[in-house]
Amino acid sequence: MATKIRLQRHGKKGKPFYYVVVADSRAPRDGRFIERLGSYNPNTNPATIDINFDKALDWMNKGAQPTDTCRAILSYKGVLYKKHLEGGVKKGALTEEQAEAKFNEWQQGKEGKIQGKKEGLLSSKEEARKAALAAEAKKKADRAAAIAAKNTPPAEETTEEATEEAPADENAE
Repeated sequence: MATKIRLQRHGKKGKPFYYVVVADSRAPRDGRFIERLGSYNPNTNPATIDINFDKALDWMNKGAQPTDTCRAILSYKGVLYKKHLEGGVKKGALTEEQAEAKFNEWQQGKEGKIQGKKEGLLSSKEEARKAALAAEAKKKADRAAAIAAKNTPPAEETTEEATEEAPADENAE
């Protein structure tokens, strides 16, 4: 029986949510499956991936073939890298401790990148909010100035009338 690690779609129209499952390759996409490994939510930024690492690694070692998208997800979570390192241990190229150290180093670097992206998104969101507030305050001040200008009597006519009357009074004397 050929098994595949693939996505099973759930969620409403336009808001997909996927389960990562191991299924017989002949089964329909959203049909029967052997085991559920986790979930994938592409609606969040960054995408939320929850995978049972040990089960996924076990199925990969048993020969289950991931689809392209699942391969990217498993690679992102480090399952493929761990399988690669275990293959090196079996061949004798690495010791178990070296493989574990390499994997832990890779995992820490990956967590740093994810954290950096989350912080970048939060800061850009905060900057956008501040810019929107500043634009709104400017627009409100412009409207207030326009309303004030419309409601005040024109000051130009009163000064012109006063200057015209003053010379007329001087000539009369």
